Amino acid sequence: MARMRSGFAVIGVTQQLPGYSLLLTDDPSNDHLTDLGWEQRKQFLFDLSLLGEAVHRACQPNGLRRVNYEVLGNGVPVLHGHVHARYEWESADKITGPVWRYPKELRNDPDYAYSDAKHGSVRAAITKELKSLIERAY
Repeated sequence: MARMRSGFAVIGVTQQLPGYSLLLTDDPSNDHLTDLGWEQRKQFLFDLSLLGEAVHRACQPNGLRRVNYEVLGNGVPVLHGHVHARYEWESADKITGPVWRYPKELRNDPDYAYSDAKHGSVRAAITKELKSLIERAY
């Protein structure tokens, strides 16, 4: 979606929660957030917050409840941050917990796989908001 100072903002390959995005470091030798120097670390987290703000703005009309952020690294040993849009329409047993409460099988469900036809408008809205924020922030 956009090149940022600390990496690349991309839409997630799965969209069970529309707007799911990631910030990927531009240096794959970075495994942990603490691999970055303090200035780089601040930039990465600031960029992650800009991506989250863009998701918030773009997904608000779809019943957005909040935006969650994660920097995990358990599955893919390259620094990256997750931005999860959370919605009012989520079921009661999922709405207050982490996205990992959703069954793992849903991440590979073709119904939730990113496609331009289904998710292109959300991606375009996030990209537009993100580029506007980048212009103002940098």
